[in-house]
Amino acid sequence: MPSSATAAPPAPPLSLRLSDAALLLVALLWGTSYGVAKGALVYYPVLGFLAVRFGLTFALLLPALLRASAPQRRAALRSGLPLGLLLASIFACETFGLAHTQASNAALLISLCVVFTPPAEWVLLARRPSAAVWACTGVSLLGAALLSGGVPGAWSVGDALILAAAMLRAVQVCCTSRLAQRTPAPALALTAVQAGVIAVAAAALAWALPGTLPPLPGHSAFWWATLYLVLGCTVFAFVVQNWALRHSPPTRVGLLMGSEPAWGAMFAVLWLGESLSVQGWMGAGLIVAAAFWTLRQRPAG
Repeated sequence: MPSSATAAPPAPPLSLRLSDAALLLVALLWGTSYGVAKGALVYYPVLGFLAVRFGLTFALLLPALLRASAPQRRAALRSGLPLGLLLASIFACETFGLAHTQASNAALLISLCVVFTPPAEWVLLARRPSAAVWACTGVSLLGAALLSGGVPGAWSVGDALILAAAMLRAVQVCCTSRLAQRTPAPALALTAVQAGVIAVAAAALAWALPGTLPPLPGHSAFWWATLYLVLGCTVFAFVVQNWALRHSPPTRVGLLMGSEPAWGAMFAVLWLGESLSVQGWMGAGLIVAAAFWTLRQRPAG
């Protein structure tokens, strides 16, 4: 056998492989979250739902925050307070948007975070994206226009809010990466602070707006949906993302979750009986294709 054969590239480190696998599972869970959350919103308004969801999350994670050392708690507060406010804005846009559009639309439009992350990384972390990434961004925006029925001016309020959430998500990924790599706070403690900030912000806004915080619903469907979102889509997902951003660059984290819209659209069609037009499926295809093409173009970090 000739000895000049090209050597196989070295395998990625175990921490990176574990990070990739965990993030793909998060993508699946987050994909289903749109349909589940839309079902919960039938029983309770947006701000009250967010206060309940993240209040329960904070209660579950409070022991981890209390067990942390004093320096770790201070670090969790320094990073968690600004990140929590950013996440509160993201979830407000996402959830209000979800109340005014299809769950399948929400899952697909939020995936634009994948292509918004490289430009955000350039602005916030001084890492310039390639020309191919800019091209993919244009393709994704075209897909979003097709998915939402045409030109941006014709988009629904819900679609526009989901698009805003996707932009904020890109900023959040970069900010979390920068802060998580500089802070000694454990992932659970950091997630606890973030959840507490979201819960307080949602409850405060709900109390400030009369009629937006009725008595808690007694429907079991609401509580089962909330439990699924708290345990799977919030506690597990936030902890994994905070941990993964210590081992992977922000763009890789964003891109590895590019399967989220496919899971979300599939779940919305099967669970909620939603449907997309031919034009909508074309737009969805462009968004997903651009996400995975961007993954191939970007270095692994």
